[in-house]
Amino acid sequence: MNSENLRVLFATPECTPWVKTGGLGDVSAALPAALEACGLDVRVLLPAYRPVFAATAASGRRELATFAAGDRFPAARLLEAPLPSGVPAWLVDCPALYDRDGGPYQDPATGDDWPDNALRFALLARIAALLAGETSPLAWRPQVLHLNDWQTALAPVYGRLAGGARAATVMCVHNLAFQGLFPPTTAAEVGLPAAIYSVDGAEFYGRLSFLKAGLAYADAITTVSPTYAQEIQREPLGFGMQGLLAARARALHGILNGIDEEEWNPATDTLIARRYDAARLDAKRENKLALQRRMGLPPDADAPLLGFVGRLTEQKGVDLIAEAVPRITAAPAQLAVLGTGERELEEALRALAGAHPRQIAAEIGFDEALAHQIEAGADAFLMPSRFEPCGLNQMYSQRYGTPPIAHATGGLCDSIVDCTPATLADGTATGFLFREPTAAALGDAVERAIATYREPGTWQALQRNGMARDFGWRASAERYVALYRSLSG
Repeated sequence: MNSENLRVLFATPECTPWVKTGGLGDVSAALPAALEACGLDVRVLLPAYRPVFAATAASGRRELATFAAGDRFPAARLLEAPLPSGVPAWLVDCPALYDRDGGPYQDPATGDDWPDNALRFALLARIAALLAGETSPLAWRPQVLHLNDWQTALAPVYGRLAGGARAATVMCVHNLAFQGLFPPTTAAEVGLPAAIYSVDGAEFYGRLSFLKAGLAYADAITTVSPTYAQEIQREPLGFGMQGLLAARARALHGILNGIDEEEWNPATDTLIARRYDAARLDAKRENKLALQRRMGLPPDADAPLLGFVGRLTEQKGVDLIAEAVPRITAAPAQLAVLGTGERELEEALRALAGAHPRQIAAEIGFDEALAHQIEAGADAFLMPSRFEPCGLNQMYSQRYGTPPIAHATGGLCDSIVDCTPATLADGTATGFLFREPTAAALGDAVERAIATYREPGTWQALQRNGMARDFGWRASAERYVALYRSLSG
């Protein structure tokens, strides 16, 4: 695609492999690289958290600019270092706000949000707006400022307040449930005028919402799947912002995420027991046996093995999995779970594994290698999310010949074709969708999947259909390029 070397500043609070709490980190690494492959000139802007600073120590970091302290914001520096993909990363180095143990958002000692999160991410947004405006200290000026979630969402506001020429702004919503809510007094603390705190601006049911400000002031809004773009314009998935989003429907674009097809490729994956592809599906059985041994389940190549990897939360439908366990064990099937999250769900899964040691195994925590092994070793993958803006595991699963069993919501609708006689006949079936987020509907879908699993020819056709899908970033990146060009033209 002829992108005419559009310049894009991609501002994000996370970027794999340096800092990641979810899919945003993966997107922030893969999408900028895909945009560069389309011919764009991209920079990724993120905070220099302690792990980021350590990871870039040997990469030839250089200082690009300094920012004096002002209002309540400490002084900061802008550093440059390459991402593993080669895309330049610009790091906001402010030790007072980012040099601390723990994750990007929470105190590891208490599990609570950092009390200065408003200031921490207002600084990120403020510097993004400065670099995208006519008073930037750098010669490189973006034509488009691509923002991600509430942590960067004040940038369109700061840009408009500064006046003058500025880059077009694109506000990307990865999960509308996270809205960046703070007391009303926060507006003055982060340098916003009182007029911003209004029903047409950043006021949200008596609180200041960083995300709402971005949705109201950005030139365009994107989200991570076409179906989710429709769902968030109405209750319940609008989470109180459906009116604003419906009013801005013409500026709202749903663009399905992609995946890194080099990292997630069973033919080259070094983390699994044996590599395979659609022509060597028999080798998948070795991964199944290896996974059963790894999880402490009886090795049995014929027992249906279901997998789950993800946050252990109600949003992800983990409580539905727990409630459906009697039907899973009666099938009979095995279940391998990897994840961490809400304590009650962690304890429930431990209890279920203790009660059914030959059929259920749960590892609480996160292990990247085990995540790959579950994708390769499971027969089917559970994704009963109550809502799912995009989801990535259903794409990984199809690529690994592990048909997903998923609630029909958001990006799951856009990336899975339900297995029916018609879709089997036309070669498009790739998984199993259920319409209601209930344990009963999940149980029905599991039983439907297991019945299909008992028909080896049909099951292999389903596997190969999924493995043939193109979930790479190229098509999505080209849609972003078209949007950027329409805004910057």
